[in-house]
Amino acid sequence: MGAGHLLARRTPARGGAVVVVAPLSASLAGFSRVRGSFSGSPGGSRARSAEAAAGGTGGGDEAQGGHISAEARINERIRAPEVRLVGPNGEQIGIVSVNDALKLAQEADLDLVEVAPTARPPVCKLMDYGKFKYESAVKARESRKNQTQTIVKEIKLRPKIDPHDYGTKKGHVERFLKAGDKVKVTIMFRGREQSRPELGFRLLQRLASDVEELGFVESQPKQDGRNMIMVIGPHRKKSETKAHTAGQAHNRSVPSPRAAAAAAPEPAATEPAADGAAVSGPA
Repeated sequence: MGAGHLLARRTPARGGAVVVVAPLSASLAGFSRVRGSFSGSPGGSRARSAEAAAGGTGGGDEAQGGHISAEARINERIRAPEVRLVGPNGEQIGIVSVNDALKLAQEADLDLVEVAPTARPPVCKLMDYGKFKYESAVKARESRKNQTQTIVKEIKLRPKIDPHDYGTKKGHVERFLKAGDKVKVTIMFRGREQSRPELGFRLLQRLASDVEELGFVESQPKQDGRNMIMVIGPHRKKSETKAHTAGQAHNRSVPSPRAAAAAAPEPAATEPAADGAAVSGPA
């Protein structure tokens, strides 16, 4: 079918059916425009790419990479015509054109870094960008090393727990508190035990008194549905516990082989037997 063929479309009307005749090529062109308007279609992608290349609605970093970069713009990537320039030692130079700022950066063998892109005009600073990124990474690594994550351990008990099981659970609580972690103690009530909450309360008080040297009651016992909950916190923080353990390991000295040999007891000296004396041997 050639481009000169016609496409008939029937539309309802009052007096009957009206036949509208339109060129087939025009209908196909309209269909292509509708198909290209969808975001996932190749036509829509080409249209957006052409619009971004022509400097239309999509501008900035979205037109180039499709996302905004988290890193600061440096040197030739700075697009503002004028910038507020700050010297390498923090001195205020003033508002200069971006070309003059780039020349100053080249003369000082430094980089022009945009530190405040949202300001009007943007604020730029002369600095060694590679050194700046390295120092920032070192500071971030040190801050992560000094951070301590608080972990809440959980121990579940029953109101009528066996004495041996109670001793095992108490040992777990002591181990958690020594490590610097918080402990959430949960008393589980089942069936008719829900009518006797004082049993769980007395059990939690007993546990708190047994571990009072290692921790304190941070959250008093409270009823939560069919459970009773109490939180015990350690006296010493986790960072302090790690530092104390590391100090003990550092102070523990290993004796040298010479000192160990000097401290070892000397064997008893044996006198030589006299001439003619009988030497007793094994029986």
